[in-house]
Amino acid sequence: MSPPIEVALLALPQSTAATLFGIYDILASVRRDWSLVHGEAPQASPFRPLIVSPDGQPLDATNGVRITPHRGFGDCGNPAVVIVADLMVAPDEAGEGFEASIEWLLECHRSGAMLASACSGAILLARTGLLDGREATSHWAYCDHLQRLHPRTRWHADRGLVATGPANRILMAGSGVSWHMLALALVARHAGPEEAMRVARINLMDLQAASPLAYASLTHGGHAADPAIERAQRWASQNYACTDAPVAEMARTSGMTERTFKRRFAAATGMAPLEYIHHVRLEEAKHLLESGDTAVEAIAFDVGYSDNSFFTRLFKRKVGMTPARYRQRFGTLAREIAASAGAGDPG
Repeated sequence: MSPPIEVALLALPQSTAATLFGIYDILASVRRDWSLVHGEAPQASPFRPLIVSPDGQPLDATNGVRITPHRGFGDCGNPAVVIVADLMVAPDEAGEGFEASIEWLLECHRSGAMLASACSGAILLARTGLLDGREATSHWAYCDHLQRLHPRTRWHADRGLVATGPANRILMAGSGVSWHMLALALVARHAGPEEAMRVARINLMDLQAASPLAYASLTHGGHAADPAIERAQRWASQNYACTDAPVAEMARTSGMTERTFKRRFAAATGMAPLEYIHHVRLEEAKHLLESGDTAVEAIAFDVGYSDNSFFTRLFKRKVGMTPARYRQRFGTLAREIAASAGAGDPG
């Protein structure tokens, strides 16, 4: 019988317990849960997941959950897989203060370990330098910032899972619960596709989820620190439907020449002013599609587009699905949420 595959899950004060222990539980459940529900003889998982921290001492995760690691870096040995789960770090932070963890990740990789990240855990993998010249993914709110910090990496916010590096020894999951896909990919690679499908069936995992871009807030990132640019952003949030030279109007609001405004706006927000206008319009369109049954053509006009075909093409490119498909998926979800919220109302 082969020895169990050791998987080290990095625990830091910035870690979120749900993803950390979610991956832990999935790996520990392989074979065990299937045999349990089918009345078969108990089987042990082929994985041995371990919670590892820099010093091996108990710590509080970002949401206050107490984590007691199994090991520290010094006594972790040579795990086959190392996973960095998502971190509660702002998208525009460079991830300073993780030097010991980054060096440990590099050491594990040099020793033959596969490295994996879930969601914002990509911040640490990017800082190892191992992603230079390669494909990568992270949460949709982080990819733009990571692209600016690590321009030699090709970041894909629309990818739920990316395998990269020599022999695909780096595995990255994107937004939100894409960590499910990461866990299943690890099970498939090390225990076989049949075991991965059993895990998916036991846990009712949706393998046909929508692109992460469909869930993204297109105007994520908040207002710029530059007061003049923030004024322009506020104007855009109230006048996005303006079709008469909105960028020129934003520049006028800022008190700058249009050329200077475009340069300052891009520096402050990471996007061109016209791109920002499109994002604000599409975010409003998403809300209208979720909350009512107004015709798509009317919504296009209401948010500032007289050409419905252009609106539809732009929406599909930015969101990952057509407006009609978005309404079908998220309008239903919005109604179900509203219904469940009101289910307990008195009278």
